[in-house]
Amino acid sequence: MTETILYSTVFLTLLLMVGLFFFIRASTKDRTEVLILNAPADPMTTLDALTVYFQQRAYRLDARPTLDQMVLKGQVSPSWFLAIFLSSLAAVGGLCFALVLAILVPGVGMAFGGLVLLSPVAGWFYWQRAGREEQIILAAQAGADGDPQVTVTAHRDELLALEQAWKAQLRDLIITAAAEIAPAQP
Repeated sequence: MTETILYSTVFLTLLLMVGLFFFIRASTKDRTEVLILNAPADPMTTLDALTVYFQQRAYRLDARPTLDQMVLKGQVSPSWFLAIFLSSLAAVGGLCFALVLAILVPGVGMAFGGLVLLSPVAGWFYWQRAGREEQIILAAQAGADGDPQVTVTAHRDELLALEQAWKAQLRDLIITAAAEIAPAQP
C-alpha cells in the first residue's frame, strides 16, 4: 500500500512539473486576437481616434498600406511581477520535486534541494522572450449589415484595455471629432 502511494505521488509530481514547464513556456506566447468595433461615426474618424488612443499608449504609426488601414508598432516590456511570480512558482515546484526525489531515493537526502537554485531560470526565460515589438492593425470596413465597423488586431491585453476605454472615453472622443468635422447646421 505504501509503495502504491509513493509511486502515485511521484507520478502526480511529474505531471505537475510538466504542467509548470508548459505554463512558464506559455507566458511568452503571442496572444494576438481580433476585436470588431461598431463605429458610432465615420469609420475614418474612428480610425483616427483609435490611432490617437494607441499613440497615447506608446505605439507609433508604422505604415498605412491603404486609406482604410493603419499599422502601429510598439515595444512591449516584460513585467517584473510576472518574472518574480514565475521564478517563485519554479522554486516551489523544484522544492516539491526535490522532496519527492528525497523520499524516493533516501540515501541521497536533500541533495536534490539544489533544484530550487534553478528557479531564476524561469524568470530569465520570461524576461528574454516577453520583451518584443507588438503590432496593431486597424482596418475600417463595412459589416455584414452595412454598418461601419473597425477591426482591431492586437494583443489580448491591449484589446481588453481598448474595450474599457471604448466604453468610457473613446466613444466621446469619436463623437466629438465627428461633430467638429461635420458642417455646422444654420
